[in-house]
Amino acid sequence: MRHLSAWLPLLVAGAISLGHSPAATPPDTLRVAFVGDVMLDRGVRQSIERHGVDALFAPEIDSLFRRCGRVVANLECPATGIRRPVHKRFIFRAEPEWLAGLRRHGVTHLNLANNHTMDQGREGLRDTRQQVVRHGMTPFGMDSTADAACRPLLLAESPRRVWIFTSLRVPSENWAYLPDRPSVCECTIDTLAVRIARLRRREPQAVIVAMLHWGLEHDTLPTRRQRIAARRLVAAGADCLVGHHTHTAQPSEWVQGRPVFYGLGNFIFDPVRPLNAAAWLLRMDVTRDTIHYRLHPIRIIDCTPRLQ
Repeated sequence: MRHLSAWLPLLVAGAISLGHSPAATPPDTLRVAFVGDVMLDRGVRQSIERHGVDALFAPEIDSLFRRCGRVVANLECPATGIRRPVHKRFIFRAEPEWLAGLRRHGVTHLNLANNHTMDQGREGLRDTRQQVVRHGMTPFGMDSTADAACRPLLLAESPRRVWIFTSLRVPSENWAYLPDRPSVCECTIDTLAVRIARLRRREPQAVIVAMLHWGLEHDTLPTRRQRIAARRLVAAGADCLVGHHTHTAQPSEWVQGRPVFYGLGNFIFDPVRPLNAAAWLLRMDVTRDTIHYRLHPIRIIDCTPRLQ
């Protein structure tokens, strides 16, 4: 596997550009921001208790989010008053009222298909979904059954339909697969590929995003298995892949003319080592005929993401 610097030219090829200028959204364009892990416990909890949720959003992030019709984040913790911790090494929990701050600063959609939203058990998972809805955002990747959890999210209807498939692709600790109980989506790559291909045949003009919680924690490069999976999903019809879980900013590459963003890294987080403080914010502009991507480099300072 090549060093990260060898991948950097891939970031600026084709329709991907680098920069942090939050330009005005052109007419007839849907602008979507994708960010990585939002974890509201541990050091972030201490920061919120001292300074409030609003301090986690820098002015330049607010400015960028205001120019986006959708802001999609990965909620890397349950947000619930229920305390029923699963027996595992790292257990998180956020206060549900803190979700109001995310919505106030522009977050619209929260992915729940990760290995920490179940930290307070199935009741905590169910309540987290309800709390996200109660605070004005749309949860996805979790539902009352495993099958419902894996239904794709219709992110937008105009200027054309945008769909998101999501799946947890890393092992979950002490979490039994019970398909008729509240669950997060844990679709296999093969199942995702079949479902993406089916949607592509039905809606050839749609934009299809695959969002995956995958990879090896603290690694800065994707694994060979991830690169094989990326090719499988692109061949099935995905327009782009967006990854998180590693807590590092990983490179991107073109696969059959489609971008694969292997790891956006963290967003609101308490970095445990310097490499965890670097991240990406992905901006996607969709028109009836085009998709343009822009990567914004981020550095997390005192749990707050700042554009670089």
